[in-house]
Amino acid sequence: MERTIMKDLVAWKNKSDRKPLILLGARQVGKTWILKTFGQRYYENVAYVNCDNNVQVKDLFAEDYDMERIIMTISAATGQTINPGKTLIILDEIQETRRGLASLKYFCENAREYHVAVAGSLLGIQLHEGESYPAGKVDTLTMHPMDFEEFLMAKGEEGILKILQSLDWKNIAGLRNRFVQLLREYYFVGGMPEAVQKFVDTKDPNAVRKIQTEILQAYDRDVSKHAPVNETVRINQVWHSVPSQLAKENKKFIYGVIKKGARAKDYEIAIQWLIDAGLVYKIPRITTPSIPLSNYEDVSAFKLYLLDCGLLGAISNTPAVSLLLPGGLSQSKGSFTENFVCTQIETLDNITLTYFSRSDSQLEIDFVLQLSDQVIPIEVKAEENLKSKSLKTFVEEHTGLHGLRFSMSDYKEQEWLTNVPLYCAGLYLKDKKKKRDEEIRKILSEVL
Repeated sequence: MERTIMKDLVAWKNKSDRKPLILLGARQVGKTWILKTFGQRYYENVAYVNCDNNVQVKDLFAEDYDMERIIMTISAATGQTINPGKTLIILDEIQETRRGLASLKYFCENAREYHVAVAGSLLGIQLHEGESYPAGKVDTLTMHPMDFEEFLMAKGEEGILKILQSLDWKNIAGLRNRFVQLLREYYFVGGMPEAVQKFVDTKDPNAVRKIQTEILQAYDRDVSKHAPVNETVRINQVWHSVPSQLAKENKKFIYGVIKKGARAKDYEIAIQWLIDAGLVYKIPRITTPSIPLSNYEDVSAFKLYLLDCGLLGAISNTPAVSLLLPGGLSQSKGSFTENFVCTQIETLDNITLTYFSRSDSQLEIDFVLQLSDQVIPIEVKAEENLKSKSLKTFVEEHTGLHGLRFSMSDYKEQEWLTNVPLYCAGLYLKDKKKKRDEEIRKILSEVL
């Protein structure tokens, strides 16, 4: 299955100032597969090492950081001749090897001619804790579950995808029913590669749900094995409360939903663990829609979304028929729709995603996005309801803003608002960001 991150890996390979690469992402989003495939396509050979329970490399970096010895040991362990620039060295689950992360500093300083990429299912947690993190000595990329674009590629819907990518709204409107059905399929399947492959191969919802359940069980095992002992219960409580949090009309995270009397200070570490593991996205509230949005965050208010809408269906035990058939969802359709939009936005580079609400809760904007140098207020509608009272009020109160609404309706441009079909959400924002980045580069090149 093709992944759009491949172009970023190729760009990393070709960088003149290339450093060792850390590929971040939750368990089972496809990190190992993409690195191996990248190596097979763009290098003469691949030296792949899985550091988890591997006695050959357990103490690879424990003695010293002699690069000649380390390269020779990796070569012996993999049976591969390692040539600078021609061999991709992959160190998988590097967090399981003592001083593995620290070694990247010395790969950068003393052996940069070698191409080294590392990954790990819980690597984000170690990076947050700062354990021997080689600051300034590595390049990083983050891999997410497959987005809607990649889902269509996996299904062999290249023709349909080209129409979406064209953003030719007349042609897109003509295929509206087809796009809506594909979006429903994505709501159910999500973007975990194994679940997508099972759906493509079998079209069997029960087989797909079985895969999703197994992934959730693997996450539970990760919590039990790797999380601090005194935090495991709280982490599980937060994790399993997310569907209930999103089912509320106001999707702000409420500690009382976890259990009666729960307090913020008791769950801060648990929430951060889930964020670092890549399992949830934390979307903070802002008080003012001004650049940079991060300056106006209210740390006491936020929303949590799951990394994948397919896993949201599995963890909440939402029946497949409710997601796949028209009218199957009632109250919960809004949570799936918002979670979908969030996951598509999170695949974009260099963005800040927030939401806005007044202290009196009388006005709320689902998302407020900083895209390059623009602030975009976003409203998400699960169906064709085009009433946007809150968004219109928000735009009127903040001069210079133009609203964006994602819904099941066709593209429509108004003076204060643009309506974009939900199934175009990711591609529309990707195109908008690309165009604005190009404009900024042009402006800066003329000034500097």
